Amino acid sequence: MAGHCEQENAIDCLIREAREEAGLHIEREDVELVHVVHHIGQPRNPPRMGLFFRARTWGGEPVLREPDKCTQWKFWDPTALPDDLVLYTRLAIEKIQNGELYSETGWPA
Repeated sequence: MAGHCEQENAIDCLIREAREEAGLHIEREDVELVHVVHHIGQPRNPPRMGLFFRARTWGGEPVLREPDKCTQWKFWDPTALPDDLVLYTRLAIEKIQNGELYSETGWPA
């Protein structure tokens, strides 16, 4: 799940996006930051910071509320991710598995 903050802090954004995109209810105290990725895409795209949070618990079952943006909700084994996963998301998942808090991608060498 991903989103842009709308005049709100990052955790409030996560809670709102989880509700809007998947129908899940997450409490602030159940959220922890697990990774930050500083990424840049195509040359005209501005750099972005992706914050990856883990919800230790949540309420509800995932419901597909934005079928034009997402085809299904599915839990994946981190060692068997789908091929078409967004590059910076794949990187973040790998780093989370290694216990690393920060990574960068897309920057010129």
